[in-house]
Amino acid sequence: MGTTRRLTLDQRDTLLAMGMVLPAILYIVLLLGVPVILAIVYSLNDVTTGSPVMRFVGLENFTALLSTPDFLRSISNTFVITTSTVIGVLVLGTIQAELLVRPVRGKWLIRFLILLPWTAPASLSAIAWLWMLDSTFSPLDWILRGLGLLGHPGALFGDFPNTYWLGRSGYALFSIILVNVWRLLPLATVIILAGLNGVPRDILEQSEIDGAGYFRRLFHIILPMLIPVFGVAILFTFVFVFSDIITVFILTRGGPANATQVLPSLAFFTGVQGGALGRGAATALFLLPVLAAISILILSLIRRREI
Repeated sequence: MGTTRRLTLDQRDTLLAMGMVLPAILYIVLLLGVPVILAIVYSLNDVTTGSPVMRFVGLENFTALLSTPDFLRSISNTFVITTSTVIGVLVLGTIQAELLVRPVRGKWLIRFLILLPWTAPASLSAIAWLWMLDSTFSPLDWILRGLGLLGHPGALFGDFPNTYWLGRSGYALFSIILVNVWRLLPLATVIILAGLNGVPRDILEQSEIDGAGYFRRLFHIILPMLIPVFGVAILFTFVFVFSDIITVFILTRGGPANATQVLPSLAFFTGVQGGALGRGAATALFLLPVLAAISILILSLIRRREI
């Protein structure tokens, strides 16, 4: 007669933990692992949407990209947009969080309004900005004309009746950075605000007793203690912007003349719309090592700072 073996408490905990983690592992493997493996296979082959036959070419797709001006420019644009967005989000998010941490009437309403850009779908937000930056009906141009900054000789923004935000390379690049900052500012503000609320009050009170002014407390006490929090905000902002395609796709589609093309949009236009799946996959794979390296670097700095 067989005996039934009973599991120990530790074994039950282990099985429970494995059962709860397994769906997440399967989700990551199916959603991220399979596409990455497929992209690697495509990047090493000459494959197009018009022909299902794969012809192995090795690193030929990667070497061809390195000699393509549009690809090199997309790398430059990606880093310029990402770095500018990170700086703008970090500075403005710190200012907003510092203002919100103070006791102000109607703070809940202010926080709600600040969070609105983050809660709105990214595509709808980009479409709204597409209208605001329109070459003919832009309300920003109407305001600039009303202030005398546009539409007459010697005006700061030129003597044209409109600025053509998305029709000039410099203005188009600035517009993309502006929209990205507007979208990600609420997230950074909430992260930094949580860090400010975690600063020990007794340290701030003791510094006030010792005669430290506001800016001395800010730059010598508060900001150094928030470095790990800044690292988290930088990491989230970097990952979101570096791999984002929505803003560029809706606002400029990489124009004018590929002046605002970034790596994700170039991979899409090359691989999906252009039909060159191998070349598009090779373009997209350039994102992977950069994202991994930056993420590891920031996380290691955060951990070292916490220790």
